[in-house]
Amino acid sequence: MAGRLRRALFAARPALSIFVWSRLALWAAAVFALLAFVPNRNPNADRWDSPRLHELGYGVDVWARWDSDWYLLIAQEGYSDSPSSTPAFFPLYPGLVAVLGRILAGHYVLAGVLLSLAACAVAFVLLHRLALERLGVEGGGRAVLYLAIFPTALFLGAVYSESLYLALALGSFLLAERGRFLGAGVLAGLAMLTRPVGIALLPALAILAWRSPQRRRALLGVAAALPLAAVYPLLLGLWIGEPLAPLRAQEGIWERTLSWAGPLGGVWEGLAALADAEPARTLALNVQQLAFTLVFLALAALAWRRLGAAYGVFALLSLAIPLSFPAERFPLLSMSRFGLVVFPLVLALATLGARQRVHEAIVAVSSLLLGVAVVQWALWQWVS
Repeated sequence: MAGRLRRALFAARPALSIFVWSRLALWAAAVFALLAFVPNRNPNADRWDSPRLHELGYGVDVWARWDSDWYLLIAQEGYSDSPSSTPAFFPLYPGLVAVLGRILAGHYVLAGVLLSLAACAVAFVLLHRLALERLGVEGGGRAVLYLAIFPTALFLGAVYSESLYLALALGSFLLAERGRFLGAGVLAGLAMLTRPVGIALLPALAILAWRSPQRRRALLGVAAALPLAAVYPLLLGLWIGEPLAPLRAQEGIWERTLSWAGPLGGVWEGLAALADAEPARTLALNVQQLAFTLVFLALAALAWRRLGAAYGVFALLSLAIPLSFPAERFPLLSMSRFGLVVFPLVLALATLGARQRVHEAIVAVSSLLLGVAVVQWALWQWVS
C-alpha cells in the first residue's frame, strides 16, 4: 500500500508542482493588486457585497467576490424562496462548505477557499493522468499548464464551484476510460449536484459505455447518476415546495431565458448585441464573451476530431446548455468562465501546442488575459 502511494505521488508530482506555483502566483497577484491599485469599484459591486464576504482579512477574503455570496448564504442558511435566486446554485459545493465551515468554527470563506483549492489540486492531477494516456508526457504537461493559465483560472481557487465540478467531471471520464462505469456514474451524479451542466456528462459517458464489452452493465453503471441527481429537486420540493425552482431562478438577477432556437439563439443574440455600442464597456464585454465562445466552439470541434466522440459531445453540450439560456443585456454572460470546466477544450488546446510557436502564443495570450482578470477580480471589477 505504501509503495502504491509513493508511486501515485511521484506520478502526480508534475501536476502538483504546477498547481502550487500557479496558485501562489495568482494569490500574490491578487493581493498585490488589492494593495497597490486605487480601487475603481464597479457600482454594481455594492449590491453584491455583504458582511459574509469579509471574514479573515484581505489575504483570504480576496477570493470571495460576486457569486461567492450566494454560496456562503446557502452554506449558512440553506435554500429559501426569499431570496428566490438561491436555487440557481446547486447544493454539493455549498453543502460541503457548510460542513467544513462549521468544523472551522464558522469561518465559511476560509472553508470555501480550502475546498476549492483541494478540488483544484485533484483536478490538476486527474487532468494530467487523463492527458498522459491521450497525449503522452509532453502533451500532459501542456494540458495542465494551459489549465493553470486559463484566462479565468482564478475561479479554481475562489469561493465558486468550478474546481469541484471539474474534479468530478475528470474523475468520471477517467473511471469510464478504465471500464469502471459504476464509479463514473456516481461521480457524474455528484457533478450534476454541483453544476447544472453536469447533465452533459451522461451522453458522453453513455458513448464510452456503449463501446464496452459488457454494454448493459456499463450503461446501468452510468445510469446511477440519475437517482443521485434527483436528490436536488426532491430536496427543493421539501424545502420551498418547488422542485424546478432552478429554472425560474435563472430569470431573476441574471435575466436568462430559454431561447426558442436553443444554442443557435444564444450565438445569434451574442452577435446582435454587438450593435449596442453604448456604453463602451458593454460593447467590450459582449465582444470579449463572443470571442471566447467562438474559440471554445472551434476547440470543441477539434476535441471531437482528435479525442473522439465522447469528448466532443461533452464539450459541445457543455457549451450548448448556457448558450441556450442567453441573458438579456449580455447574451453570452460568463461564457469565458463556463469554458474553464470543459476540460476537452484544454486537451484540444494541448494538441495544438505541440508546435512550439503555437505553444508560445497560447502561453503569452492566456497569461496576459489571466493577469488582467486577476486584477479586475481583486478590485471588484466584473470578470465573468
